[in-house]
Amino acid sequence: QWATIRIEKGVKKPRPQMLKTPAANGIIERDETPMEKEIARLHQVDFEFSDIFYFCRKGFEAIVEDEVTQRFSSEELVSWNLLTRTNVNFHYVSLRLTVVWVIGVIVRYCFLLPLRFTLAAIGITSMIVGTTMVGQLPNSSMKNYLSEVVHLTCSRILVRALSGTIHYHNKENKPQKGGICVANHTSPIDAIILTNDGCYAMVGQVHGGLMGVIQRATVKACPHVWFERSEIKDRHLVTKRLREHVADKSKLPILIFPEGTCINNTSVMMFKKGSFEIGGTIYPVAIKYDPQFGDAFWNSSKYNIVSYLLRIMTSWAIVCNVWYLPPMVREEGEDAVQFANRVRSAIARQGGLTELPWDGGLKRAKVKDTFREEQQKNYSKMLVRNGSIG
Repeated sequence: QWATIRIEKGVKKPRPQMLKTPAANGIIERDETPMEKEIARLHQVDFEFSDIFYFCRKGFEAIVEDEVTQRFSSEELVSWNLLTRTNVNFHYVSLRLTVVWVIGVIVRYCFLLPLRFTLAAIGITSMIVGTTMVGQLPNSSMKNYLSEVVHLTCSRILVRALSGTIHYHNKENKPQKGGICVANHTSPIDAIILTNDGCYAMVGQVHGGLMGVIQRATVKACPHVWFERSEIKDRHLVTKRLREHVADKSKLPILIFPEGTCINNTSVMMFKKGSFEIGGTIYPVAIKYDPQFGDAFWNSSKYNIVSYLLRIMTSWAIVCNVWYLPPMVREEGEDAVQFANRVRSAIARQGGLTELPWDGGLKRAKVKDTFREEQQKNYSKMLVRNGSIG
């Protein structure tokens, strides 16, 4: 806030009011009136040529800035956090702030980065060695206890490596064994943020390299569910293995991120229904990062994992809030999609996030023809309902 005030004082020309009112990471102001209401208003009278302006405006808004792709870029900050000077709201930086910024770079890269790298190396090494040793023990309650101790200890070291400050709320709703924990997804470190407060069985694809070494070590001590690439394509096989895990009430709760990709922590996108077809109790968790101290969002289309880790390890800190929501079960007559939407809505409300119906897969793929056809059918129904088509 101090840096922002200094910037604004240094600007000689008055700024337009629109720049002082922060938009929700957008460059245009939208009319949020639903299409159903707008079409109903247009057709209270006979058709006029000016009626097409509504659709022209919506088309221009989508071309200039659609509400999906902007969720795959870092959230625009209201104030400068001395991590970057590219904020579009501020174009003037005084000499004093430049000096402060340079000092901050020296502190973050020459002091914090080596310390954090050392802690991360200790945490990863301890995870591999500890889980490998525990994995040699016969299955027993003692093995499960030692496995949880190793996972919790190493996760907390890794959180310290990020200078993580995490506030956990409503701990009475923490996921229990035999359940499924679902959360919104912003970053690969989401899993570390959650395992810092409790142990989970991870679900994911088998990797190579260092990640593969960690996966092979941890699965010996804890019943994580790792899939080969060929297995992931077989949805029924994945569902079967997850059901078998949930059926065993002695196993740790499964941790799943149903969005399937990282979103910039301003929104929650469509939850894939597979996680909600398994059965059992769902434990929703809302995660909200504070971008004032560091941007936790991973834009995987722009940064590889090494560049991303370097960015967050050279930020000031990773600060976030985690809310454990009351457990939810599938109601009678409710299908998996409806259940997923209900859970998503609860997470969005608690985390103060925007709820969007779009598939996060649009980050890399085009809109499916079936989805476009569905929207066209809905539009046709609206026209018929309002008497535009005879």
